[in-house]
Amino acid sequence: MSNAFKNPRLIFLLNSAQRSLQAWMTALQAQLSTADEVMPTPAQAGLLFTLQQTDGATMGQLSRALQLVPSAMSGLVQRTEALDWVARHPDPEDGRTQRVWLRPAGLAQLPRLKPITQRINRQLSQGFTEAELAVVARWLTHVQQLDTTP
Repeated sequence: MSNAFKNPRLIFLLNSAQRSLQAWMTALQAQLSTADEVMPTPAQAGLLFTLQQTDGATMGQLSRALQLVPSAMSGLVQRTEALDWVARHPDPEDGRTQRVWLRPAGLAQLPRLKPITQRINRQLSQGFTEAELAVVARWLTHVQQLDTTP
């Protein structure tokens, strides 16, 4: 076993992998976009998939589901709303709360996003056994759930 696997630089590897994945996804988005039709960004795709499951979610619920700070969530919804993929409306019971709804144009994005997402997942898992991927998934879930209080 190589020394790199005995003492992995987990923070570096995780950050580097995230940057590489983001660059790859951005390039794929640009490649699949046309002059007539913009492909959703990975963040917009996440928002659309989340709303497919919980249409009418509050901004807070979306922030938690997508693990974004409220200001980033607000910007994401605003950019996606400008494309007419989602709509924001005040909650009828609490006017301070905004709910986000999937619009027909956003719903129309989902059939083209699903095969792309499946293709990406196949490429990411290529060459790994189910057992290895289960360990990776367990470790990444562990990292997501770490207590961030000092």
